Parts: sequence; structure tokens; C-alpha cells
Amino acid sequence: MTQVSAETAGGGDSPESATGDRTAIADFGIDTTTVSTAEAVRSYLARVRGGEIGSLPALLGLVVLIVLFTSLSDVFLSLNNIANLLAQGAGQTIIAMGIVYVLLLGEIDLSAGTASGVAGAVLAMHYVDNGNLLSGMGSTVFFIFNGLLVLAAVLAALLRIWPGVAMSLLGVLITVVGFHANPWIEILLAVCVGTAIGCITGFLISKIGMPSFVVTLALFLAWQGAILQLIGEGGVLGISSSHVLDSVANGNLSVLWSWVLFVVGAGGYGAVTLFGHFRRRSKGLVTQPTLLVVGKVTVLTVLAAVATAFMSVNRSPSPLIKISGVPYVVPIVLVLLVVGTYVLNRTTYGRHLYAIGGNREAARRAGINVTQLRSSVFVISSGCAAVGAIVYSSKVGSVDPQAGGLNTLLFAVGAAVIGGTSLFGGKGRIADAVIGGTVLAVVSNGLGLLRQPAAVVSVVTGLVLLLAATVDALSRRRAAASGR
Repeated sequence: MTQVSAETAGGGDSPESATGDRTAIADFGIDTTTVSTAEAVRSYLARVRGGEIGSLPALLGLVVLIVLFTSLSDVFLSLNNIANLLAQGAGQTIIAMGIVYVLLLGEIDLSAGTASGVAGAVLAMHYVDNGNLLSGMGSTVFFIFNGLLVLAAVLAALLRIWPGVAMSLLGVLITVVGFHANPWIEILLAVCVGTAIGCITGFLISKIGMPSFVVTLALFLAWQGAILQLIGEGGVLGISSSHVLDSVANGNLSVLWSWVLFVVGAGGYGAVTLFGHFRRRSKGLVTQPTLLVVGKVTVLTVLAAVATAFMSVNRSPSPLIKISGVPYVVPIVLVLLVVGTYVLNRTTYGRHLYAIGGNREAARRAGINVTQLRSSVFVISSGCAAVGAIVYSSKVGSVDPQAGGLNTLLFAVGAAVIGGTSLFGGKGRIADAVIGGTVLAVVSNGLGLLRQPAAVVSVVTGLVLLLAATVDALSRRRAAASGR
């Protein structure tokens, strides 16, 4: 316990000042005292009993699923299947990352799936038509498309969301100038389209005041029609002939760069965690016991090293082809995870999002620009949906009229909720989407290896989501009852 001395005006101590200091220590001791390992464990268990369970159920469920499918299938833990599983769930996981921002405010984005489909369709059309979207879309659709991009820029400017303005206008520039097919241009255009869609969605919800459920449901249908218009009934736009676009979800880092990724990722995480821990200790602030912090860093580093070592082994079934290295989707997801976690945990913007999700009116009275922030989360959601579309389109090698439809949205929302993000707002992390996305990918992959029909996959996935929503509701009730 930190010792605090009190000084009177004359430089001496008095019983009154000593009493005041003891009261101050009692009030603010949580910020100035250290805790032992036993105390930290007891505190964590108390939070769990009080309803603050976070992603614990999803992690326990993931362990159970891995053990179950490993016992039922000899192929499940094979190197080929693990690499395929990572790419299989990456698209919906990335979309789920964006939806976390929306759920933090207690809102919903039902249009994220078809928004990703529109972004994917524009990407594929630009590639197939060698950058001539006017010819591919037709003059009427082309002018409407660019008009919507300009409208999105105007709406974003009214809300002072300058990245939305820049990306929307950049999309206009790319389509009007007519750059020749280039995979990096197509990727950039897809993100521009997704961002523009988010600007329109966010304005209707935050500025006009329409319910997010109604707006995004209407746009879900509208964007589905837009995909049909762009691709056509029964049409397919192939992108697998582009090495870059095909490699996004199907390519791998070299063995050397896989280990570089491990050093940068694990080393960076360890350095940031340990530096923050010892910095807080040096200032006398409360922090976890050093043993727990070092143990957590060590465990994650060992797991990352083991995973990298396995992914560095040649996993090709043919002796004529060598396939090794960490899939490209892993660093893509890691970058989004790190950036998203930093934004939510270490920036004013992130703290304001949690404040709005906890109590919107209180946040407004505190001077937070609720309208702007409510709109911004839909821009982020649709932008992430576009990145998810790039990954998913790369995985299947084409874009069809069903892109972004079917179960894409449901699985993305389900991934966020299963991972621990609350549907009621105010609680969630970007890591929740990764954990939940992994759970859904394991369910789909494992049941597929067991040759279960689509009906069984849908039923099991639905039950997993229902269980996650039930756990969320019960934990909130428990937290309310315990006063947390």
C-alpha cells in the first residue's frame, strides 16, 4: 500500500488530515496499489460471477469443438485443413470486425453483407472490363453509380467525416479516369465503394434519425438488386486469373517472411505489454502481477511459434508442388485486429464509442458528438465489409449475384456476438469477432469434413448463435443484479 503523508499549512500533521488521507487511499487505492497473483485471480473470478464473462464461453466452446472434431476426423488437424480453415473464415471475420463498432452503440447493420457484395462486384467488373466501367455498366448505371459516390462525399462532408469524403471522391476519380485493370486499383476501388455506402447509411441513421434496423434492411434489399444489375442473372465475373487477387486468400508468405511476421507480431505484443506493465508499476499504478503478465506473453509467444513452425512445413500432397508458409489472410486479419484494438482502447474516439453505447443521452450531455460518431461506425462497418469481400472473392475466385447474400451477413453478426460483443451496446472488442469467426469456421469446416448436409450445418450454427445470445442476456442480468 502506498504511503501518503499529509501536510498542514504549518508543515505538521493533524488527525484531521491523516483521516482525510486514509479516506483518499480508500477511495483511490485501486489506482495506486499493487495486487498479488492470488488477489488478481480472486478478482477475475468475482467479475465472472458478477456477469463479466467476456469471450470466455466462446473460448471454452472453441476448445470443445476442436477436441470433438479432432476425435471424429483424422483430417481436421492436418496442416492443409488448418490453412484452409484460416482462409475459409477470414472473409466473414473481417466483416464481423466492422460490425463490432456498430454493435458497440446498440445499433445493427443488416446491409453489411450485400454492401460487401456490391464492392466485390465493382472490383470484379473493373478487372474483367479492363477498367472501362462505362462499357461494363452502361451509361445510365455508370452515371447513377458515380452520382451516389458524389452524394456519399457530400453527406460525409456534412457530418465532417473527412476520410469518407476522400475515399468517395477517390472512387469517382478511379471510375471516371478509367485506369486499366490493376489488382491494387481494384482493391482500392472496392474499399472506396464500401466506404461510400457506409457514408450514405450513416447519414440516414444518425442525421435523419431513421432506425438502423429499417434503414439497413432496406439497403440490404437495394444493394442485392444492385449486385444483380451489375452482374446479371446467372452471371459470374472471374478474378482468379489475377495472381494478386487470387493470392489474397489462397497465397502464402514465404517461410522467411512467416518467421519475420512471428518476430514482429509476437515481439511487438510482448514489448508493448511488458513496457506498459513496468511503466505502470514505476508510477505506482495498479496493474496485474508481473508473473501473470509474463506468463500471458510467454504462452502467446509459444503458441505463435508453434503455429508458425507448423505452417512452415511443406503441406502439399504432391511431391511436385511445395506449399508452405503462413497464409496471407493471417497478417491481414492481424493488422485489422491491432489497429481496431488500438482505436477502441487507446483513443478518445474509442472511449467515446463505449460511452455512447453505455448511455447515449449521458454521452450527448457530456459534449460528445453523438451524431457524427453514430454515422462513423457505419462507415467503418461498410469499409471492413469491402475488405471482407476482397478476401472472400479471392477465396472462391469469382463474384456472382449471390455475393454477400445468403449466410454472409448472418455469420458475420453471429461471429461478433458469439465472441462476446453485446447486442445491447457498450460491451465488445475487435478480438471478439476473431474468436467468434474462428468458432463458426471450425463448426462449418468440421461438419463439412464429417460430410454433414447443409441442413445440419445451419441448425448447429443457429444453435451456437442462440446459445451465445442467451449467455449475453444472462450475463447482463447477472451484472445488473450484482451492481456492476
